[in-house]
Amino acid sequence: MKQRIVFIGDSITWWGITTEDKIGTGYVRLLHDYLKLSYPERDIEIINKGISGNRIFDLKERWEQDVISLHPDIVSISIGINDVARQFDSPDINQVTPEKFEETYEILIQDVLNKTNASLVLMEPTVIKEDSQSEGNQRLKLYVEIVNRLANKYNASLVPAHKAFVQFIESRSDLPLTVDGVHMNTMGNMLIAKTWIQAVNLK
Repeated sequence: MKQRIVFIGDSITWWGITTEDKIGTGYVRLLHDYLKLSYPERDIEIINKGISGNRIFDLKERWEQDVISLHPDIVSISIGINDVARQFDSPDINQVTPEKFEETYEILIQDVLNKTNASLVLMEPTVIKEDSQSEGNQRLKLYVEIVNRLANKYNASLVPAHKAFVQFIESRSDLPLTVDGVHMNTMGNMLIAKTWIQAVNLK
């Protein structure tokens, strides 16, 4: 049974893609290897459509080409970090407010449900700095809540990545999960992959 899984998002999903290797070296690579080993009887195809710097507006612009046209069986969405981070480092650009984030995210979800037979996996955005009380993480909470609300509304699998990161940071602050407060080191990628596996029931 062939099963095509499309992972779409920002640099956290993109992590390490080269012209030769379309999977990357981040959590998508770990999930690729885990799923291939765990389900050898299945023809699982992993497609990484992460692009560095993307916000949810960018996903909408490329949704038809990078998701719908691929006829996926599963669509895994990880977005939100840049939607918040740009509010701090690029305040003069068109910002993704929580209201715009939810409205656009819902359009993407409905597009998948109306045009494909794919099931949905919604991933909470991870963290902005390895400090649960950072201003970035406080502002990110609204976006995490939106992802939770949409997952519940549309009966999608929810990957509680933000929750997993906060819990780990608060219990083991001596073990870093990122290289710069946002992008993952190997341990951070492993935590994302582990959380995804625990949350998603592959039928």
